[in-house]
Amino acid sequence: MGIFSRFKDIVSSNINAMLDKAEDPDKLIRLMIQEMEETLVELKASCAKTMASAKRLRRELELEEDKAQSWDQRARLAVDKGRDDLAREALAEKHDRLQRSEAVREELAHLEILEEQAREDIALLEEKLENAREKQRVLVHRHTRAQVKKRARQEMSSASSHDLIMRFEQFEQRVERMEAEADLAGPVKTSLDERFSLLENEDSIEQELRNLKQDRKPDDQNTPEA
Repeated sequence: MGIFSRFKDIVSSNINAMLDKAEDPDKLIRLMIQEMEETLVELKASCAKTMASAKRLRRELELEEDKAQSWDQRARLAVDKGRDDLAREALAEKHDRLQRSEAVREELAHLEILEEQAREDIALLEEKLENAREKQRVLVHRHTRAQVKKRARQEMSSASSHDLIMRFEQFEQRVERMEAEADLAGPVKTSLDERFSLLENEDSIEQELRNLKQDRKPDDQNTPEA
């Protein structure tokens, strides 16, 4: 693929759309930047060559114009000296130089157009390249941020699991401590309601005992004496 074909493809490409569709955006943007940089180098080399050719043509044009002017002066001198034959030859040389000058001028004009276009292409490609580099910086930043976020989540998840285990162990230790304290406390103290119930039961039992004793008195106590 030629340099200008690649340039047109690069300039017409939609970087954002290509990155959105890419499976590996980071790799794609690096390849795109590499392609742009290589194309930019070739564009600048081509532009430099055009500029050098234009410079050469300017010197050549100046030389042809100087020679045409020189032959014009010689033709005038020949006329002044009455040498029309020499004047004709001088004018013929002058016209030949003028024709060459015109051809060089046209070629120079064409090169100047190419040079201007090359400068515009370089500026456009440099802008595109800077845009791609900015995209790369954004991708690198997003990638770094994603890695930090992922690592933070992993650490939080690990910390959460560790905290959960620690809380469970603390709860288990608390239960075991409570059980041990209960074992050391001895008999369980009765509540106030329970103590009153015991008193009421005692009275009931005493009354029942008295009734039982009364029922069990000897029969002779109830039999009349003879």
